[in-house]
Amino acid sequence: MVNVRFSTIDGKFVGVECAGHCEYADEGEDVVCAALSSVVQTAVLGIMKILGLNIGYETDEESGYLKAILPKNMTKADAHDADLILRTAYLGVSDLHETFSDFISLEVE
Repeated sequence: MVNVRFSTIDGKFVGVECAGHCEYADEGEDVVCAALSSVVQTAVLGIMKILGLNIGYETDEESGYLKAILPKNMTKADAHDADLILRTAYLGVSDLHETFSDFISLEVE
């Protein structure tokens, strides 16, 4: 199972952390894992490449770990835009979680 946790501060999304593997299907054929990875990684890429923010980012492919945390020194505009991107990713993950809750756990803290 993949555990996905979105972090918030004062109601604003500030990070995402994923740990584990979906185990919906064999490696290379796991469409749930592929969908989840695409949603989260696209959000991270948007924050890094579109907004140009230098986020705290770490991964470990073998253990299925990804963590992305927004920097504390953002402008209000960047914080707003990054919040929207992470909220959109949350919607995508939430939709996957509704259908595949045996393989994805989801929390917001």
